Amino acid sequence: MSAVAWRIDKECVLVDVRLTPNASRDQVEGLDTLADDRVVLKARVRAVPEKGAANAALIKLLSKTCGLPKSSVSLERGSTARIKTLRLDGDPNAVIRALMEVCGL
Repeated sequence: MSAVAWRIDKECVLVDVRLTPNASRDQVEGLDTLADDRVVLKARVRAVPEKGAANAALIKLLSKTCGLPKSSVSLERGSTARIKTLRLDGDPNAVIRALMEVCGL
């Protein structure tokens, strides 16, 4: 798989994520290709999709994965959808290295 689920936009990294809530553990599972050929980062969180709990858990998971403070990760699109776009503010090179490492690239 040569495509990735992230892109640099100005001074941040935008990441497309397919979120599975109500899972047995919080985990980033790697990359996946959707039916429309978009590549997404697969993530699971224990939180249920009520009152933004799953989104908050996803933000916490990605901030920990990328070594960023939670305030540097925000939801750009898809607050109620399974496919979301998150904005990660920080050194784009360091963020991308962390994402590549967790995906085994």
